[in-house]
Amino acid sequence: MRKISLWLFILTFTVCMARGQDAATQEQMGKLSGQIQDLLESRDAQAKQISALEKEIGDLRDKLNQPAVANDSASAEDLKKLAAQVQEIDKKRQADNEQILKAIEKLGKAGAGSGGHKSSPSASSATPTDNPTSAAGGTEKGHPYTIAAGDTVAAIAKAYRAQGVKVTTAQILAANPGLNPNSLIVGKKIFIPDPNAK
Repeated sequence: MRKISLWLFILTFTVCMARGQDAATQEQMGKLSGQIQDLLESRDAQAKQISALEKEIGDLRDKLNQPAVANDSASAEDLKKLAAQVQEIDKKRQADNEQILKAIEKLGKAGAGSGGHKSSPSASSATPTDNPTSAAGGTEKGHPYTIAAGDTVAAIAKAYRAQGVKVTTAQILAANPGLNPNSLIVGKKIFIPDPNAK
């Protein structure tokens, strides 16, 4: 009977120990389960943060790819319209230039017809005609001349020298007081003195 009680005692003790270990194991498993739950919740929170960051990065990329200010940019159609307007303005400018040149030619012809001499010294080869009085009202002999487009005092003097009239720019300027050599007026009549004329 002693052996049975000893076995019973060992058995009871083992069962108690097993129950005690089960309780400790249960407690540890409960703690581990709680920690696993915390880790899962933490993982879900991090996944949400990562999703939010990815969305923010995507928005920033979209903003970088867009023009700074949509209203300041011109479309291809706007550029075509602008190019057409520039071409139209250029055509009008050319037409205006042609009208101006025609008007200058008419003035040159009108001046040449009334003055009895050519209007362009370089093309002129104007035949010098005697004029007993100068533009200043003196008794100097010379030739009347009507200023044409593109004329300079030097070019006029050179054209007359080519015709045998030995005149200098200084003599032309002296014979025409108030004549501005830097701003000749087309159609204005001037006097070309002829130092060789008697």
